[in-house]
Amino acid sequence: MTVGLSTYAFFWQWHSTAQHPLDLFDLLCKTAALDVRLFQICDYPKLEAFDAGEVDRLHRAASSEGVALELGTRGVRPDHLRRYLELAGELEAIMVRSMLNTADHRPTSSEAVGMLREIMPAYEQAGVTLALETYEQVPVSTLVDIIEQVDSPNLGICLDPGNCVAALELPADTIARTAAHVRNLHVKDFRFSRQDGWVGFSFAGCPLGEGLLDYDAMIDAVRPNERGINQIVEHWLPWQGDSATTIALEDQWTLHSLNYLRSKQA
Repeated sequence: MTVGLSTYAFFWQWHSTAQHPLDLFDLLCKTAALDVRLFQICDYPKLEAFDAGEVDRLHRAASSEGVALELGTRGVRPDHLRRYLELAGELEAIMVRSMLNTADHRPTSSEAVGMLREIMPAYEQAGVTLALETYEQVPVSTLVDIIEQVDSPNLGICLDPGNCVAALELPADTIARTAAHVRNLHVKDFRFSRQDGWVGFSFAGCPLGEGLLDYDAMIDAVRPNERGINQIVEHWLPWQGDSATTIALEDQWTLHSLNYLRSKQA
């Protein structure tokens, strides 16, 4: 098991609100500087526009820094997943995270099963795992049913318990229902806080270990060390009023998360 960082751990640093948005190579260097040897490029649209030279440059940069790569996208259309399989081969990535829906495509369960059955033999042949993430748009039971119907050794679940709360699915239930199928872990903490005037709640991120995520219970259920499942640090960091303050806190949360996870492995 390896602890890695996601582009979502640097979200506000490559976001357009930053005075000088970082590019993928900057994020890779920051990952290596934190002595982290795994970087998940997740929901980073510019990657799809990279030409062969840029992909090769990224591969060489990652190799030079000693950082392995994972990829993340959205959707299950076979042509799209085939493109990410090609990128995975060029970047020596053996994990692609995806989600069932995109902005313009929401397949039914049977459609998703058909599409995944079409593409998974190519992933199996390449030795690349496809992990579909838990999130509020798809009931956990539906996602598990799709995984079980496709029945590919290279298809599993990217577990992020906090994502399902918006669909009134408890994190503990999400963990229990998916544990046997988990192939990738997104690690971020979350909590509710009262709105001003006690009118409703906000549900947002918080420093790891200070919120509602029962990290130890998740690890006991998933057994990432035993099963070789990587843990990828992400954040749900709310905007702090200005870019500099938000980015400084983002870096603080990342260092806190890494120290927290390293202490658990000590």
